[in-house]
Amino acid sequence: MLRSGKQYLDSLDDGRVIYIGDEQVENPATHPAFRDMARIYAQLYDLKQAPGNVDLMSYEEDGERYSTSFLKPRNQADLEKRTAAHRFITEWSYGLLGRSPDATASNVTGIAMKPDVLEENEGGYADHLAALWQDLRKNDVFLTYAIVPPPAARNPEYYQSKGIPSPTLKVTKEDDAGVYISGMKFLATGAAVANEVIVGNILPLADDQAAESITCIIPFNLPGLSLWARKPFARDVKHEFEAPLSFRYDESDCMLLFKDVHVPWEKVIVHNNAPLSRDIFVKSASHVLSNHQSNCRFHSKMRFITGIASLITQATGAHGIPAVRETLAKLAAMEAAFGAIIDAQIYAHEKITDEYVLYARRYMYAGLLWAAENHSMLLDTVRELMGGGVFQFPASIDIVNDPELKSTFETYWATASDSSAERMKLFSLAWDLVGSPAASRMQSYEKFFVGPLFSVRNYNYINAPWDEFDGLVKDLMDQYDVPGQGT
Repeated sequence: MLRSGKQYLDSLDDGRVIYIGDEQVENPATHPAFRDMARIYAQLYDLKQAPGNVDLMSYEEDGERYSTSFLKPRNQADLEKRTAAHRFITEWSYGLLGRSPDATASNVTGIAMKPDVLEENEGGYADHLAALWQDLRKNDVFLTYAIVPPPAARNPEYYQSKGIPSPTLKVTKEDDAGVYISGMKFLATGAAVANEVIVGNILPLADDQAAESITCIIPFNLPGLSLWARKPFARDVKHEFEAPLSFRYDESDCMLLFKDVHVPWEKVIVHNNAPLSRDIFVKSASHVLSNHQSNCRFHSKMRFITGIASLITQATGAHGIPAVRETLAKLAAMEAAFGAIIDAQIYAHEKITDEYVLYARRYMYAGLLWAAENHSMLLDTVRELMGGGVFQFPASIDIVNDPELKSTFETYWATASDSSAERMKLFSLAWDLVGSPAASRMQSYEKFFVGPLFSVRNYNYINAPWDEFDGLVKDLMDQYDVPGQGT
């Protein structure tokens, strides 16, 4: 069932505990730090139901309609539909929402596509996962994830020597009804305005870390669970005009703190199996299905960046300079190439079971690595094209409230092609992309979205057809002899 924006907003008033510093947030749908972000997602829920969009953004099964992000692809047409639905959302949000509802829905759908990963291992609960997935898609739930341990997890000896518990999330006890978990999980992007969260592990665990392998899907209002938000950027924005990206797309990031949180057994997917807690993501379709969405999002962001670069050069009068045109041409070529990487994931898809197909993982991981390594370069290019233009405007657009100041502004800051206000609007947008606190967060987000670069490179290494590469060279060498050793 597709839910409305109002149903989504109402669902956020669920008694969850969120802290911004020492301030406790009662309802993220109405709090100044999160309400604009919540309204953006409410618009998305309504947009999916619009008559012209519903066929793309949902699919029918057994007489019910479900969001396309929960579609298990059986053929290339299904993959194309999923990609088109991702692109609909990423184009609508200009590639600036890392944790839109379709992202993590793809995670859990990918696990559900290969339940044997759970069925064939002790500590895996495939029946729980199947029921959870059905509930998530039936209620069109906005899901995020927290699958990274706190930095302190790297030095457990410190806590042992102090005789204090490690902050790493683990099961502390269990009973007939479920397990109790305590500790921390990072980094739940969008948690303040999402409904539920996958708690798990994307980093490998050692065999003696079985208690930390707990993987579950839970709501945010369980007793003992609290969300600790980073500093919101949008609260400091006085006018959307001056920082539209901060105002519209500050999706928040939260650390999750668990204090004796009781998780019912039916919410548990993995328990007491360290390797399995990671395998359910990387050995199922989960990692590929969800990160294909990330590729789509980054491509939309590239298109947006390229558009800003073009408009900035027009505003500065540099658009016709040959060197500037070459720079714009390079951006356009990179955007086209990245789009081709996404298309390749569809047309080179692989069959993963007798029933389901999946995007070509090798091309998907290539896209992830390219994005992580080149996002900073794209922003630096915009910054160079912008020069010091952004610093040449008044401190605030509030000057238009004073007739005399407004007249002066309109006279001296205008150009032959653009009014003063339109120029300030463009440069403020560009600065919010490359230089604001929100821009700095987005830059780190893109660089470490899937983890440190060495791990993203490793995904590319392990999925490359090295036998084929080596065989090409050996085949040629086999066609000629070493001098003096021929027959």
